[in-house]
Amino acid sequence: MGRPVVHWQIDAKDPAKTQRFYGELFDWQIDANNPWNYGLVNTGGDGGINGGIGPTQDANRVVFFVQVDDLQGYLDKAERLGARTLMPPTEIPGAVTMAMFADLEGNHVGLVKG
Repeated sequence: MGRPVVHWQIDAKDPAKTQRFYGELFDWQIDANNPWNYGLVNTGGDGGINGGIGPTQDANRVVFFVQVDDLQGYLDKAERLGARTLMPPTEIPGAVTMAMFADLEGNHVGLVKG
């Protein structure tokens, strides 16, 4: 069985400005009232998935997150296929347990514990 994309993220150097832009553009409800100022996006759309808009220190990018049962197992598999681990399995208290890798082209892909 395939693994679903369960979240997307836009990394921005000015997340508040970017949150306002997408909120106004697409009528998204964005709540950044949390310690990380991470804007949780509720698109309000039928059949879509929600995401987030948060800060970055390096480059703006769009990331998607895939739900898996074994974070380290999928990181190991991704590395065997040529990817590079960016973040080992990490628990963000009260939020999520996640990991990240860069694919063959350098795109960032997130994994979330399902």
